[in-house]
Formats: sequence, C-alpha cells, structure tokens
Amino acid sequence: MEETNGNGRKYVPELKSTLRDSIIELPNVIREASGIRIFGKRIKSIIYTMDVAVIDNNDADAILCVYPWTPNTSILRAISQVAKVPILAGIGGGVTSGPRSARLGSFAEEYGATCVVLNAPSDLDTISIVEDSVDIPIVYTVVNDKVDLQAYIDAGVDIFNVAGGKNTVELVKKIRAQFPDFPIIASGGNTDEMIHATIQAGANAITWTAYGATETYFQDKMELYRQRDYLAENES
Repeated sequence: MEETNGNGRKYVPELKSTLRDSIIELPNVIREASGIRIFGKRIKSIIYTMDVAVIDNNDADAILCVYPWTPNTSILRAISQVAKVPILAGIGGGVTSGPRSARLGSFAEEYGATCVVLNAPSDLDTISIVEDSVDIPIVYTVVNDKVDLQAYIDAGVDIFNVAGGKNTVELVKKIRAQFPDFPIIASGGNTDEMIHATIQAGANAITWTAYGATETYFQDKMELYRQRDYLAENES
C-alpha cells in the first residue's frame, strides 16, 4: 500500500543538495491541473522567462520562450543549451509571419523545441504555412473572444495559449465550453487563488511569469550574507 499524507495524496520523496537548494519553485497549486501530454511528457507548469539563469534553475515542466522582438535563432540556440525541460518557442505572428515564421519553426524544431508558439495577430495563412513546415505542435495565443477559433484549429493549431489579462478566466471558460477536449494553456496570475480559478475554468496547463526572479533571489542571498557577516563580527 502506498504511503499518503494527511490529505490522502501520495507521498513524494524529495531530494536536494547544498548547491541546488534555491531553485525557483512554481506554486504547488499548479499541480491541480490535468496537464497536457506532449510526446509522452506530461506538462502542467510552464515558466515564462527569457532569463537563462532562471531557465537553468527552476522546477517547471516546460519553458515558454517568447519575447516582443523579432524572433532570433541565436536566442533560441542559447536557451536550448541551458533548458533541461521542453521549450515552447515563439516564432512570431505579428510583424514576423508567413514563410519567415515557417523557417523559424523549422529551426526551432531542429534545435529541439517541443512546440512552436504563434502570437495573436497570426493569420490563417501563416498557421497553414507553419503547419506544412513543422512536425511539432502549434500553439496559438488567444487574447480575446473575437477570433474564430475553429478556423485556427482547421488551419493546424494544436493548443490554445490563453493570455487574456484580467479576462483570462472568463475567456478560458468560453473556450472550454466550445471545445470540451481541446488542449488549453493559460496564464494563471500571481496568486494561488487566481491560478486555481484558471484551472477550474478549464486550463490544462498554467504559465507562470518569472519577472525579476534573478534580481529578487540575488537580493535575498546578499541580505543573508550581510546577516552572516554581522553575526560573525558580533561573535568575535
């Protein structure tokens, strides 16, 4: 019989080391999500960051690699060298589109990306061209309810990434009602309550943003070092 904790959940042994004790841990509430199984790997938590130090030191199931500039193959190459988990790689969708997005998608696949991500402005032609160019799932970012999502599915989209800001929960609910079994990733916000609500609305996986994580962790460490020095001085 498997050992459980007081909540009836399975006991999970956890191992750490002195040098790897301060990784960025995503909120435990994300574990309530069903996850999306991609190429045999179940993904529930996705960290959104372009900081390679954070990418190398977190417990997320995957990395969301998107940024507001024209996608650059050298950036993806750098991230692929440090990431230990699947990468969801942005390949444009706004100014970058059509055949250029397709070429970036092929490069992303070659460098081991698990999915390619196209932003909200992506038109159906771009989706179709990318679909013909890659053999990995296409993630389409949904920001409002003004888009014919069925047309995007028909063009080749495999996963929706819902980023509706304060309207994310309601947007997830609408999409889930229309597509009961379609994979949905969604931004969960910065509190356990918001993440829980997003999961309850129908999100299968949650993105968690790591803004300023490196700076915050470094500040905490520096304060700890200062306290140690203070104690050492007062003991001597």
